[in-house]
Amino acid sequence: MSEATARRDVEASNGRVTWLLKQGLRIWETWGIGLVLALLIILMAFIAPHFFTLSNLFNIARSTSIIAILAAGMTVVILIAGIDLSVGSVLAVTGVLSVIAWNAGLPAWLCVLLGILVGGLIGVLNGFLVAVISLAGFIVTLAGLTAYRGVAYALTDGRPLTAEGKLGFHLLGDGNFLTVPIPVWVMVVTYLVLWFLLERTTYGKHVYATGGNAEAARMAGLRTRLIFASAYAISGITAGVAGVMFMARVQSGQPTAGESYELQAIAAVVLGGTSLMGGRGRVLSTLVGALIIGVLTNGMVLMNTPFFTQLIVQGVVIVLAVSIDRLRIRYVR
Repeated sequence: MSEATARRDVEASNGRVTWLLKQGLRIWETWGIGLVLALLIILMAFIAPHFFTLSNLFNIARSTSIIAILAAGMTVVILIAGIDLSVGSVLAVTGVLSVIAWNAGLPAWLCVLLGILVGGLIGVLNGFLVAVISLAGFIVTLAGLTAYRGVAYALTDGRPLTAEGKLGFHLLGDGNFLTVPIPVWVMVVTYLVLWFLLERTTYGKHVYATGGNAEAARMAGLRTRLIFASAYAISGITAGVAGVMFMARVQSGQPTAGESYELQAIAAVVLGGTSLMGGRGRVLSTLVGALIIGVLTNGMVLMNTPFFTQLIVQGVVIVLAVSIDRLRIRYVR
């Protein structure tokens, strides 16, 4: 066999491998994350005791709801090629404020609204610093991660804040409606709203365009600064919702609430297939990513897996998800 023939054979073989890789990544982009969730549920049903029971499935959905809601807002930020590391601390501040408002005698609905509004205002501040002052989103929200946590500690003097009587909005944490936990209903409504906003409105198209190429979007006449600011505002609002729900569940104001939740939220977004480079992803896939984390964590708890092993497994899953994302960008995008 001549050298030229051998070279052609190698190139043809490499071409077939690349084609198969591209097809596999396209299939993964469409069906992969849902298939992983289905296979994971089947696996846990066999190896984790008492996993596949209605009460445990509801428990998974309830425990996942807070991370999933944080991840929903995070998806919008990552779609514009940003990042929000402050959501866990914002959860703590907004939740603590809702408990303080309840102890001050405000009606339950106003306590809930206060927490959500404060979360939105913090998001607007983050967005202003990123979009108008032109600071890096990573730096702004990293500073917020520590600063807002400090505010939560300052509001409670560094101790858990006990609610006076049962919180009037406790049903947001431990209630049920039509046998389904209310936190799950809140999670579903959050995702439906953001799905409609991103998939069925002009604003959503502008978000994807800005994330794909901010400079080109600006040259096309889009108000990219406003889009950046609004994305961080949405992330703040969802963090406020999650904060109120968290405190409603634990019936107290916890300044330590939400620690490392920002990392779990980012993991759910990445697992759902949203590109960290921006402009590519679907919010409903983020929900599937959050459920994967919830199912994996619940199954390992039922199998009495040590906590440090759980952290290792979650880290490996995140690295695999990011690796697949990079391959998809290289061969599919």
